Amino acid sequence: MFCPRCGSIMTIDRAKGVLRCPRCGYTVEKGSMVLSKMISHSVKERTVVVDSSRSGVPPGAVLLRGEVRCPKCGHDEVYAWQMQTRAADEPPTTFYRCAKCGHTWREY
Repeated sequence: MFCPRCGSIMTIDRAKGVLRCPRCGYTVEKGSMVLSKMISHSVKERTVVVDSSRSGVPPGAVLLRGEVRCPKCGHDEVYAWQMQTRAADEPPTTFYRCAKCGHTWREY
């Protein structure tokens, strides 16, 4: 929510249960406003965010199950991540690493 007086983004003061403008001090009671949104996930989702410290893949990689197969061993669990390897106006390169044999390949 933006402050009606000065236009700044209002912050939440949870202790007092109000929204407060950090610039001019204007406050509004939260009342029935929704301050967060619940995200539900289906049981059949096949992507998992990977802890890169354990798997040896870059931060932000995801584990894909059943979507891509390793061309070397045929295993259907691979880590995937994207990097911008060419010019900014080109699409990013997607890298894959097999969770079973470690074979790494890329897709432009």
